[in-house]
Amino acid sequence: YESGSGFKDAFTKILGEAPIRTKYCNLLKSAWIDSKLGPVLAISDDKFLYLLEFVERRGLESEIERLRIKMRSNIIPGRTDPIDFIEKELRLYFDGKLQDFKTPIKVMGSAFQQTVWNELQKIPYGQTRSYADIAKSIGRPTAFRAVAQANGTNQLAIIIPCHRVINSNGGLGGYAGKIVRKKWMLDFEKTNLIKN
Repeated sequence: YESGSGFKDAFTKILGEAPIRTKYCNLLKSAWIDSKLGPVLAISDDKFLYLLEFVERRGLESEIERLRIKMRSNIIPGRTDPIDFIEKELRLYFDGKLQDFKTPIKVMGSAFQQTVWNELQKIPYGQTRSYADIAKSIGRPTAFRAVAQANGTNQLAIIIPCHRVINSNGGLGGYAGKIVRKKWMLDFEKTNLIKN
């Protein structure tokens, strides 16, 4: 997407019918947030943030549609307290002044996925773990491929630090938000940790 308006047009195509005609009565709000690594999309209700993704993420449209169906909600442009809060926290993170996020989040996934995501949140700022390390730490040492898959379905980029998970051989592995962003965040966190 070249601009917020281009994304908005594409987003409208994804969401389809107008809220007044849909069977869903719940509302989620979405906002485009600029960051040092490009725009991110935030989706929340009045209490929790459900999605934070780079707008260029592979499969973002499908992710949004799954969220809309799971939540039985319409998604409209707008602002909420969680969106305002994460925007401030992202600014602090990219300025090197924040290492732990406090924005209230809600994750939606299988029990296994949630176990993996909880483990990812334990990876300290400026450090990395391998997919195999995560599999061992959750008591499933042979499930490193399943861990990688769960890692890739994380809908809260940066907050749940899936970018801190790498291959056992030290290679970066994958990143749906583009590998160049993963490398930037890992380098940034390591450098910032050394400075502090």
